[in-house]
Amino acid sequence: MRKALCVGIDSYQNISDLHGCVNDANSVKSALERNGDGTLNFAIKMMCATSETTYISRAQLKDAVEELFRSETEISVFYYSGHGSFDTSGGYLCTSEISRADEGLSLDDIMGIVARSKAQNKIVILDSCFSGAIANQTEMPNYSLLKDGTTILAACGENEYATEKNGHGVFTSLLVEALYGGAMNLLGEVSPGSIYSYIDRSLGAWEQRPVFKANIKSFVSLRKNAPPIQISELRRITEIFPNPYDEFALDPTFEHDKHEADTQEVNKVNEEIFSVLQRYVKLNLVVPVGEEHMYYAAINRKSCKLTAQGQHYWSLVNKKTI
Repeated sequence: MRKALCVGIDSYQNISDLHGCVNDANSVKSALERNGDGTLNFAIKMMCATSETTYISRAQLKDAVEELFRSETEISVFYYSGHGSFDTSGGYLCTSEISRADEGLSLDDIMGIVARSKAQNKIVILDSCFSGAIANQTEMPNYSLLKDGTTILAACGENEYATEKNGHGVFTSLLVEALYGGAMNLLGEVSPGSIYSYIDRSLGAWEQRPVFKANIKSFVSLRKNAPPIQISELRRITEIFPNPYDEFALDPTFEHDKHEADTQEVNKVNEEIFSVLQRYVKLNLVVPVGEEHMYYAAINRKSCKLTAQGQHYWSLVNKKTI
């Protein structure tokens, strides 16, 4: 079972309202709820504060977080978008009724709930100011060590502000892009680690810096998208390259366009293999040797070889993990 709690708070009683947090929560829900092929991925509970009638209190938020992490799920994901605050005692998620920084749900309390969770994988994703303070050793001495299976993604550092643009948080916009395939591997899977890498590369040096903290034995997939190559074709990598360090010799019979070749011999088997190799090139699994393009590597009887990434996937196929 995979469960997620998505919270967006735009409406506040005593501090300034926000305008993109509910949009963010709904976008994350849409990305997590189903995989790329339409199959159910996460069972999701939504909490959104859009007006005075839908205010979310500290007690309500705490109860929902406790309910999320109470059960023995495969993955439990907590996503929050809203105001964040920070004082000498630590960081807080601001709920609708607060009037001072320390009245929201403390990050310390959240990590205490996570630490007691029986979920196999516990993932906390925060798009709020100062969210990088979560699980800090100095502010949270009781929970400085993340329990097994815990991953945290935060929009910014403990002294930084999380920004909005075009009605969405900058961090969440990149998070959603990553989930929809921007951060997927060749199997179509998106992990928390690949999401962080995608967001980190997308933000400039002068922008907010995302935070990633984890104590895990392996990455889990948060969403499965259509892979960029058929798995059956990817598995052929060990057939085409019996050894990951060997070069694969080419000649004009591999290229169907032979107008610059010294022979017009047609070999359909070689042309089919060459089509697969060209798809490998697009995915940075293979590069031509001695030529800039695969076409000339074939016409001029050169070769191609696996890249470091190609060797990695060769190893995975060879171990039958793909």
